[in-house]
Amino acid sequence: MEIYEMTAFETAEKIKNKEITAMDAVESVAKAVESKDKTYNCYTSFDKEIALEQAQQVQKRIDNGELVSPLAGVPIAIKDNICTKGQLTTCSSKILYNFKPPYNATVINKLKEADMIPLGKLNMDEFAMGSTTETSYFGATKNPWDINKVPGGSSGGAAASVAADESVVALGSDTGGSIRQPCSFCGVTGLKPTYGAVSRYGLIAYASSLDQIGPIGKNVEDVAAVFNIIKGKDVKDGTSMESEVFSVDDIKADNIKGMRIGIPADFFGEGINSDVASAVKSAADALKELGAEVEEFSMPIVKYAIPTYYIIACAEACSNLSRFDGIKYGFKAENCDNLRDVYFKSRSEGFGMEVKKRIMLGNFVLSSGYFDAYYKKALQSKGLICKAFNEAFEKYDFLLGPVAPTTALKMGEGLSDPLAMYLGDIYTVMINIAGLPSLALPCGFDSDNMPVGMQLIGKPFNEKTILTAGFAYQHATDYHTKKPQLI
Repeated sequence: MEIYEMTAFETAEKIKNKEITAMDAVESVAKAVESKDKTYNCYTSFDKEIALEQAQQVQKRIDNGELVSPLAGVPIAIKDNICTKGQLTTCSSKILYNFKPPYNATVINKLKEADMIPLGKLNMDEFAMGSTTETSYFGATKNPWDINKVPGGSSGGAAASVAADESVVALGSDTGGSIRQPCSFCGVTGLKPTYGAVSRYGLIAYASSLDQIGPIGKNVEDVAAVFNIIKGKDVKDGTSMESEVFSVDDIKADNIKGMRIGIPADFFGEGINSDVASAVKSAADALKELGAEVEEFSMPIVKYAIPTYYIIACAEACSNLSRFDGIKYGFKAENCDNLRDVYFKSRSEGFGMEVKKRIMLGNFVLSSGYFDAYYKKALQSKGLICKAFNEAFEKYDFLLGPVAPTTALKMGEGLSDPLAMYLGDIYTVMINIAGLPSLALPCGFDSDNMPVGMQLIGKPFNEKTILTAGFAYQHATDYHTKKPQLI
């Protein structure tokens, strides 16, 4: 088995036992990227020499007996909207094509403190706006299970890189399902943490009240280990908080006997693919066999999730993206006669169509005369959605449902029908609106042998429960071990 095919824990164990070095791990992933990425287009940049330098420093500490982190020496790939000092961070957008941040995101510093080795940057939908990774300035990422289908988005490069063995583990971000949906489409495991559990300092913002950084890996153990490294309060992010302390051994030791699982019946209404519904319900049966109590309940607020999300997200996006003006950094249009031309031409030429649409929608819902009719009502709906989850958690330990109503779409299908693409987020956006943790993991395949994903939705700052349930499920099934036939 090649190193790049191993899980993060398997890689770390071999480094710890002196069977391989951190440099070997980096070289192996680099070899995979060089041989495969022309096909899958998971990376926007890959910094092999910088990674090898860091690996040498880490290996010296390991050789000196300073090994502390359970994932010391393990390489990790980073979504292209998380700042790394002196390395390209473009949000897969022309407007930031040459941007090299002068600082690291807090999560990058935490990874380095844990002696993990950040690699290159992973492709994504431009500014995380999209559900297919087709809006990237650097071209679409392909799904390793079928290159004619999308990997999901916006963290499509991250999920596809793990599925294609182009990364051992990866960091993504989730605004309305951007970690979970590509994990579902690519058959890998990912965690969207509680809002505030992980610092957003250094994450280039899309919608500040919804964004959250999280890990993507080959199994629950890897995801839990990376989450433990990156979580925690940060003085640079006033929304960040401390959360429950637990180890990977804790989630392995616990069991789910007696846990109460709620399944929103409204998740299985009109529009869901029959193969998806069947796989998720089979997963519920598997959890029941492990000793959990499973029950369906009504959650009619689901129908308001999509309009609420897109109004809030676009309103915040138009504000966050106002900083990209052709003056301070990034792309600047040529042949401008005055300041207005600099702004107008730089933003017109620098942003893609999907980003422009969301900026325009955001400005519309915030404009005089429409604020009360749209944005204010969306905030009221947000309150009702939070209330519905609070009521559900009075009865259940966590909730279970599909990640998306379908498996991976064909290339171009989402862009040709944007409304259908937006509606595909119906099961994920509510979790961001309410700021809850959610774990996505594979639970089956459709008739075309494309992966199906389910999500376990937890109480705020209670990642341990859903990770425990996820580990128990993966220990009893083998869907997470299935690999695509790579080209």
